[in-house]
Amino acid sequence: MAIIGRTDEIKRLENYYYSGKPEFLIIYGRRRVGKTFLIKEHFKSKFAFYFTGSIDTPNAVNLANFDNAIIEYGGDNEIPSKDWNEAFHKLKSLLNRSPGVRKVVFIDEMPWLDNKKSGFLQAFDYFWNSWASSNKDILFIGCGSATSWISKKIFKNRGGLHNRVTGRIHLAPFTIGECEMFFRSRGFEIDRYGLIECYMVFGGIPYYLDLFNKSWSLAQNVDYLCFSKNAQLYDEFDELFMSLFANPDRHIKIIEVLSRKNSGLTRNEISEAGGFHANGHLTSALNELEMCDFIEVYTDTKKRKKGSYYFITDPFVLFYLRYMKDNNRKDEHFWAGNIDDGSRNAWRGYAFEQLCRIHLWQIKKALGISGVSTVTSSWRSSTSKPGAQVDLVIRRKDRITNLCEMKYTSKPFVITKNYADALHNKKLAFIEDTGIIYGIHLTMITTYGVSKSGYISSINSEVTMDDLFD
Repeated sequence: MAIIGRTDEIKRLENYYYSGKPEFLIIYGRRRVGKTFLIKEHFKSKFAFYFTGSIDTPNAVNLANFDNAIIEYGGDNEIPSKDWNEAFHKLKSLLNRSPGVRKVVFIDEMPWLDNKKSGFLQAFDYFWNSWASSNKDILFIGCGSATSWISKKIFKNRGGLHNRVTGRIHLAPFTIGECEMFFRSRGFEIDRYGLIECYMVFGGIPYYLDLFNKSWSLAQNVDYLCFSKNAQLYDEFDELFMSLFANPDRHIKIIEVLSRKNSGLTRNEISEAGGFHANGHLTSALNELEMCDFIEVYTDTKKRKKGSYYFITDPFVLFYLRYMKDNNRKDEHFWAGNIDDGSRNAWRGYAFEQLCRIHLWQIKKALGISGVSTVTSSWRSSTSKPGAQVDLVIRRKDRITNLCEMKYTSKPFVITKNYADALHNKKLAFIEDTGIIYGIHLTMITTYGVSKSGYISSINSEVTMDDLFD
């Protein structure tokens, strides 16, 4: 099965493989994003050792499984390992059998091996610092979905592993263009408008897309995977957060609070709405959610210290909270049977904005500014009545500021006289509120473009659905 996309990640893996020095590489990202698949498919027969931990498994069982993996790769294992120090000593003996050969060692789901009092991390620390870090043949790859563990125990380690990581690869979800490539490789026929809605439901998560039945429509697949009695993704939300975070209640609460406000929330607003203390625990939870691609923070255009806005960036998480959480699978044809429901149009509008923020690089390229240094932010007026806001502001080093309006429609978007007036008033409010008076460009990001029959002259530039597929 061919690897879809991941071009930059593959180049980096090759660089680490041929570096000629010991490498300690960590690959991390959201559950189901394809971390294990990428490493296994890219290196295939080059593994000198591969092992994966099991969640909620006693330490003795993980040790026994590790011993069995040693045997599978040609090592001796007459006496069961009583602890991780013995297990890593066996691994060292195995790897010493082939001196002068580049050896890829891949331990998947490392966080699941670090059970309470297991001693796994301390033993790995000794294995790396006492031997592997001075062996130029070793490329060690550690992987895990529990990003909070990786951040605390590896990246921010203050013991023997401090600053020992030589490379990090954050594996992000597919872009919409990569989703198109993925479906084509699987023989699933869907047009770009349908792909946009598919992305707004499932995001760019390869595991979810691979569950699709190519003989069904998008609506049928959504119903089967999310609302049927045997829905494979019905419990996915809870499993997702339980596997990523040791105590996920705070993380889930933050996500639920953010899902109620389309225009994003500041840290203080999250604290107030969720009943959190605005302390280090909240900061850590926000940082961990951001590392896992669940949320993204946009600075305030006016650069207020406490004015950054947090948005949900994981489409499936938003879809679950809007439609699956309280559905209880009462209607197996919920999605197909409510295509024209008014609330769905409101969801589409916000979900499309979410998709656009994820594809900022494609938007910049369509505007011809991919080589221009930019700062992306959000703006919410503190003075205008009624309130004005722009969820995507692109400030450029060439002294142009793009105020981006995002509209999801089934046909070219018509700018009416009233809408043109509203855009003009929003622009004036932005200038008054921020003091930015030069080069304000109104930019429309739509599915099928802006209709030539309306007040198209009121905007400076446009980006269409097709541009997002680059």
